[in-house]
Amino acid sequence: MVREDVEFTAQGATLRGWFYPAEGASGSAPCVVLQHGFSGVKEMWLDRYAEVFQAAGLGCLVYDHPGFGASDPVPGTPRLEIDPWQQVRCIQHAITYAQSRPDVDAGWIGLWGESYGGAHALVVAATDRRVKAVVSQGPPVSGSAAFKELVRIDHWAAMDAAFAAERQARLNGADPAMLPVVTPDPTGAAALPTQDAYDWCTTTAEKMAPAWRNEVTLLSMEFLRGYEPGRWVPLVAPTPLLMIVSPMDRLADGQLATEAYQAALHPKKLVLVPGGHFDVYNKSEFDTTSGAARDWFAENLLANDI
Repeated sequence: MVREDVEFTAQGATLRGWFYPAEGASGSAPCVVLQHGFSGVKEMWLDRYAEVFQAAGLGCLVYDHPGFGASDPVPGTPRLEIDPWQQVRCIQHAITYAQSRPDVDAGWIGLWGESYGGAHALVVAATDRRVKAVVSQGPPVSGSAAFKELVRIDHWAAMDAAFAAERQARLNGADPAMLPVVTPDPTGAAALPTQDAYDWCTTTAEKMAPAWRNEVTLLSMEFLRGYEPGRWVPLVAPTPLLMIVSPMDRLADGQLATEAYQAALHPKKLVLVPGGHFDVYNKSEFDTTSGAARDWFAENLLANDI
């Protein structure tokens, strides 16, 4: 598939990625902006989804979040820090960049996000009416709930103390404390301390994404705890919303996600897929999820781009 390397400025940082021109388009075409989840980089399957959308006649913009992969950090913040609100603002800059391209129909922008990126997609769609259709796949809809599931209850007080100490150390000029994203040790400290997260991240990085790094800043976990994207779901309408959820997802609680979907107003659609958080990348589930998203964008972007 044809794509080009691109870069654009967001929050003072240079973000880098790929643009996929719409296949078969003779002029400007609707465009889908895609972003990955917690610590993910664009090589970790975003290109596969973009290729499916591209073949359907959609332009696609894929990029790395600030401070991850090929993208520079926002000035004044370290690499590998996951600030959800910073990433939300950068998604909006990505939309602006997409709209500036002559091969994009600026009036028909779609938004696709996976995992943490799926949570961001909900927030952006609720607050930025340039988005005309949105797909949120496997979103963690409550940071506080996710934190309670990822961090053992007897470690909460120690984490609070660590966050406070880290802020003081940063004030004094110290380098940021880091935390592994995943670990093979079931008792080890990590941002995503599950076996399926370790298996998927390390295998995918080895095969597809050498730019991925198995660490994030400690404060990324504090930022997660204070992030509640599910509260924005009722405000997405009238933008058409597709949520793709694995009810058995234990990393980004699938039950909470389906409950959040109930609060969304129409137009909306829910697609349920079997397995856990990372099973959407299996062949059959990838075909299901990418096909559902493609059809949603075709219905709500291509069909209206006349």
